[in-house]
Amino acid sequence: MNFGFSEEQELLRKTARDFLVDCAPMTRVREVMEGDEHTALEIWRRMAELGWPGLAFPEGVGGAGMGMVELCVVLEELGRSLAPVPFIPTVLAGVAILEAGDEAQQQAWLSQICDGRVTGTLAITEERGSEESADLNLRACMDGDRWRLDGRKLFVPDAASVDLLVVVAKTGAPDEEGLGLFLVPRTSDGVEIEEMASMDLLRPLYAVSFDGVALPAEALLGGDTDAGSTIARVLDRGRVMISAEMTGGAEKCLETNQAIKHKCADMLLEVESAKSLTYYAAWAASEANDEAPMTAAMAKAYVNDVYRHASAENIQIHGGVGFTWEYDCHLYFKRAKSDESWLGDATRQRERVAQMLEL
Repeated sequence: MNFGFSEEQELLRKTARDFLVDCAPMTRVREVMEGDEHTALEIWRRMAELGWPGLAFPEGVGGAGMGMVELCVVLEELGRSLAPVPFIPTVLAGVAILEAGDEAQQQAWLSQICDGRVTGTLAITEERGSEESADLNLRACMDGDRWRLDGRKLFVPDAASVDLLVVVAKTGAPDEEGLGLFLVPRTSDGVEIEEMASMDLLRPLYAVSFDGVALPAEALLGGDTDAGSTIARVLDRGRVMISAEMTGGAEKCLETNQAIKHKCADMLLEVESAKSLTYYAAWAASEANDEAPMTAAMAKAYVNDVYRHASAENIQIHGGVGFTWEYDCHLYFKRAKSDESWLGDATRQRERVAQMLEL
């Protein structure tokens, strides 16, 4: 592939950066962090007007028909700005619907996600903090002609504010490993949401309990009770998206310290390498080729380390004031730690690479 960006992609980057400087400067980000929900809704509304939620979705469901590379261009800019909106959770929920849903489900939900009317999040992780099937216990059972969900999900980003939860659940008997993806409106009876302690105040995490939640048969995406391979593909795309956001944040930390160039030489090399790996993974995901799972894991592992290092160095370079509330350094450090654990930390991703290489 050609690793250079096209004129259209560079224009998209400039448009995104200019928009975020105007609409989501750090003063407004801090307003949201301190509880101003109106500001967050306004930022989201203006993003939706630009068509960003639907950027990588097909035109047939209301999207812009672009690909993962273009999506990552915008995500990189969102990572630079720490824009306080549920962008990745919503797009990831939409990807799940696109990959697993039937035509009726796609038409019913994706047009609303693309134009910003519906926000969503993917609920998968439980007590063991893993996305592996063996570590999931929330169960979906047929009760007459309806599904019944019982169990608990943890570390679900933005769960209290979004409209739709896309929930991964066991679908077979207790000794079976089948997994399904279920569409659960946040306000459904039996859904209880409790905020969890989170380092990153701009991306709150929640515990979501499902106590006999009754859902119609069509709530199961694609009617598929054995969607493990589809879920793995969705998670790989999520890892690429998170990597793009982390790359943008790491680059912002680097730019903050350009005046101390000898200290930043290693950071520059790491950030540029992170960019290259992330965009290669985005291309592989767009092409749906055999390299997609491997490159997603490699990107997530490497960029985890890069963002953590860049944000920590950013604090060190600022000296004693680097972790004070008034400076923005700590916000990037906290986002780095939050993104690191989301869909698997660096150690877990390296384990996945080793397994794929049969080492």
